[in-house]
Amino acid sequence: VLHVLPVEPRPLGYNPLGEKNLDPKWIARLGQSGKDCFDSIRRMDLDGLGASLNETMLCWEKLLPQVVRHPLIKFDLKGMLKVYQRNFPGAMFSGCGGGYLFVISKDPVPGAFKVTVRIADSRTQRNIVSIRG
Repeated sequence: VLHVLPVEPRPLGYNPLGEKNLDPKWIARLGQSGKDCFDSIRRMDLDGLGASLNETMLCWEKLLPQVVRHPLIKFDLKGMLKVYQRNFPGAMFSGCGGGYLFVISKDPVPGAFKVTVRIADSRTQRNIVSIRG
């Protein structure tokens, strides 16, 4: 369900806080998107999870526009995001300025690593995360 695509590292000198639009309505929407994400994970709702990630990125773009558009970022992060959001249930960047793109899909995502979370034996109660290419 969770696929990870390497994008590009943040450029030297990048600061996403150059432009701030801290509108309380968008902040509330961002908070709700986090709740929706958590609820979707608990319900194992792929489409809900995808929608919550898409909403999260929209909120970050409105609140801090330089998260995806910045003079030092030469790669079209917004264009890349749109392509994956159009073709899969949801996508969002791992952080400001790129890094990785998380894509939600039941189908393989070309070039991505699939993340699998499984629980080890009940005596250890340890979570194990494996990443496969």
